[in-house]
Amino acid sequence: MVTVPPIPRLKGDTLEFMQRLWNVAHALEVASKRMARTLGVTGPQRLVLRIIGLHPTITAQAIASTLGMHPSTLTGVLARLERRKLIARVWDPSDRRRARFRLTPAGKRVDGERKGTVEAAVRRALVRADGDVRATLATLDVLAQELVREE
Repeated sequence: MVTVPPIPRLKGDTLEFMQRLWNVAHALEVASKRMARTLGVTGPQRLVLRIIGLHPTITAQAIASTLGMHPSTLTGVLARLERRKLIARVWDPSDRRRARFRLTPAGKRVDGERKGTVEAAVRRALVRADGDVRATLATLDVLAQELVREE
């Protein structure tokens, strides 16, 4: 088991907050690589599988919108999941140009995993933090908006 060493305190809320963000980003990368070894999917791939599992026949545009990313960024993730036969592309009968995605039986198995996932770690952290999750979510939303804002 890997333990996170204590974080030396930096002066100022901004630097301290950024330090924690980088720590979380690094931990997400580590967990994602571990998931790839143990479950066969990375953290982002698992998140896409969860979204498709929750919203069968969802479009790529809707997935991208849910994740707050451009659809072209999602293309590679969808292609890898499709190649591994974890998702299937279904053409919209009302608009043959629009693809929708659903989980395959193998995708449903990965979607159903609850141990060893980033999601499980987040769930445990939220219980341990015992704080105002809504306030944290609001702060993260504002931060994301500021990070993409052009000055």
